[in-house]
Amino acid sequence: MNDLQISSGAVSGPVRVWLRAEGFAVLALALLLYWFSGYSWWIFFALFLTPDLIMLFYLINPKVGGVSYNVVHSYLLPLGFTALAVFLHETGMLAYLYIWMAHIGLDRLLGFGLKYPVAFRMTHLGDLGKDPDRLSALR
Repeated sequence: MNDLQISSGAVSGPVRVWLRAEGFAVLALALLLYWFSGYSWWIFFALFLTPDLIMLFYLINPKVGGVSYNVVHSYLLPLGFTALAVFLHETGMLAYLYIWMAHIGLDRLLGFGLKYPVAFRMTHLGDLGKDPDRLSALR
């Protein structure tokens, strides 16, 4: 039997493993770039969870919360801003962008995906409420 469940709106099986491995790759690259750039690690740790403040928008409603979360937790903005910073030779922004990308990469690695507008726990990587061992090794 095929264990792929498309109807749930979440990926599973090998595709899920690939997406989580992709998160690991982004995390590793962002950490390496941060390290080689010589930025302060206390700033890294102080700001690492900052993107999660966007979850406060869930207090408005799940739709606003989901859209806001997805805007901040997709690679589109930090990669776009990184390209802009490099193009404009504004390297001071890069430290914050590496932190942002590392945060997103770790989220993906741990199984925290982009949100559907129905509830915080419903993501493209699965239902957080039905994946209690999401912090364990990749499946």
